[in-house]
Amino acid sequence: MADLLKEAPLTAVQVEALVVMKIIKHCSQTFPTTATGFLVGMDAKSTLEVTNSFPFPTIEPPTTDGHHDNNAISNHTAAAPRHKANTIYQNEMIRKLREVNVDANNVGWYTSANLGNFINLNMVENQIHYQKELNERTVAIVHDVSRSSQGSLSLRAFRLSPAFMLAYKENKFNTESLQKSSFRYQDILLELPLQIHNSHLLTSFLHTLPTRPSETTQPSIPPSLSEIPADAPSPLHPNLTTLSLSIDPFLSQTADLLLDSIESHHTELANHQYYQRSLAREQAKITAWQQKRKAENASRALTKQSPLPEDEWQRLFKLPTEPGRLEVLLNSRQVEQYARQVDGFAAGVTGKMFAVRSNLLPEKME
Repeated sequence: MADLLKEAPLTAVQVEALVVMKIIKHCSQTFPTTATGFLVGMDAKSTLEVTNSFPFPTIEPPTTDGHHDNNAISNHTAAAPRHKANTIYQNEMIRKLREVNVDANNVGWYTSANLGNFINLNMVENQIHYQKELNERTVAIVHDVSRSSQGSLSLRAFRLSPAFMLAYKENKFNTESLQKSSFRYQDILLELPLQIHNSHLLTSFLHTLPTRPSETTQPSIPPSLSEIPADAPSPLHPNLTTLSLSIDPFLSQTADLLLDSIESHHTELANHQYYQRSLAREQAKITAWQQKRKAENASRALTKQSPLPEDEWQRLFKLPTEPGRLEVLLNSRQVEQYARQVDGFAAGVTGKMFAVRSNLLPEKME
């Protein structure tokens, strides 16, 4: 039976409401610094149940000349799940949870994000640390604090695809390997549907809150408009915020992040083009040397001398090393994430613009 459970692929993630509140509180308190923690729960057939979460303790990053670098602090915090001290803390916490007979299976980790900026090398290495060494059936839950501040909860669950795990294990992220395996940047992450679960006791309590008013306290409906008092409060107060044509500030911030990612993509592309030019120059030198050596051996053969070795070029010339394509793949996936967010933010603004386009366009001349 246990083998069948392990073979069944994960199709959904179920998170307890208390865990969601703990993740939101931890990520909001540390914003804009990245917040990380580990998750415990159970593996029930094809659903991964997350029943508790614990934040990782804060580890002070090394200082340079008595000052803290903000980028170093952010990278140090984002890599917290792989620190040896946090691994010891996590194992000790799981051991204590087992002593009190509660769910103590490692099911993954969580991290915070700002406007979808979470697809990077730290996130991938953290998930590989969990999915490869601790437990294969683990997930990474990402909570976007900026998106959630708009009123809609942004909580997503991801896993690394088997194709990416195999390529990372073999360290095959060069152009030839990617072309043979047809690996694309869309194949890096697998998103699982996430459900929030409430306990039966909490569900029963929520059902008792919206009590129906009694008939004695229910206000009577006036028979006509003339009998409505002038000072009666309006049930629906007018809200002019929805009529504002100003562009969402989150849209402009996401567009700036999108431009930064595109610029990083062009930088990586320029580095790869420089490698191709260097490789072409070295190969041209090798070809010229081989032709020269063949001519020398031909002339030595006429004089009945022993030929010179033709494989000395491997010692004389050194081909440049191809830069890894992993950063390019991750950056391309991040660009796609930003593009989807821009599409979502622009939908509301575009609808308002079409609604008032008659006032924005110049009047037609008759």
